[in-house]
Amino acid sequence: MSEMNEQTAFNAEDLNFNDLQLEDFDTDLAASAPAMASMPERDLSFFRKIPVTVTLEVSSTEISLGELMKAGEGTVIELDKLNGEPLDVKVNGSLMGHAEVVVVNEKYGLRLIDVVDSPINSLEH
Repeated sequence: MSEMNEQTAFNAEDLNFNDLQLEDFDTDLAASAPAMASMPERDLSFFRKIPVTVTLEVSSTEISLGELMKAGEGTVIELDKLNGEPLDVKVNGSLMGHAEVVVVNEKYGLRLIDVVDSPINSLEH
C-alpha cells in the first residue's frame, strides 16, 4: 500500500525536444492558409436587421460630488467641448465618428462629418 502513495517525481531529463519537428509545424500552418482564403464568404445581411442605439454626445466634464450636490435649478455646469466643435456619434456606447446637429422636419438630426475606423465599416453593403 505504501507503494501506491509514492509520487513520481518529474525529471526534466526525460523530455526530449529533439523529437519534435517544430519547423514542420510552421509549414503546416502556411499550407492551410490558402485553403482558409478560398472559403466562400458568409452572407452577413442578417446583421443589418439588428437594432442599435445611436447617440449624439454633446460633451462631458468631471466635477466633484460636492459640486454636483450644490447644483440646483438654473445652475450652469461648464462642459469640455468648445462651441462649434463636432459632436461624438456613438453606437451602443462605442465611438463611430463625429457630426454636427441639423434640423430635419422639425426634429433634430445629425450630419456625419467623419467616421472613425471601426468593425462596423468593414461590413459589406
